[in-house]
Amino acid sequence: QVQLVDSGGGLVQAGGSLRLSCAVSGRYVMGWFRQAPGKEREAVAAIGLQSDNRTYADSVKGRFTISRDYANKMVYLQLDRLKPEDTAVYYCAAAGTYAATLVVREYVHWGQGTQVTVSS
Repeated sequence: QVQLVDSGGGLVQAGGSLRLSCAVSGRYVMGWFRQAPGKEREAVAAIGLQSDNRTYADSVKGRFTISRDYANKMVYLQLDRLKPEDTAVYYCAAAGTYAATLVVREYVHWGQGTQVTVSS
């Protein structure tokens, strides 16, 4: 059974940084998603089985970086230059594909979510 445990959220001022972590049991294409109150869940970033296969939503390109550490069974999302509109619950998820994808329906296993709040 796939287990995903995400962590690292918190309260930060605009322009600040956070690093989200996801412990994952197994080898999967991994993604990070977020959901703000009253909004649909949206894809943020994804990383393939090969770490150089990465893709980002336009809204976070150049500010967020996804990475993975197979040795420690971790996937990370580095959030830099945060904006108030980045405030949301962030989820890591595992997909049943071979390449990085931002398509939500490809993801079949989800973490419990971690809150990121960016103050202005």
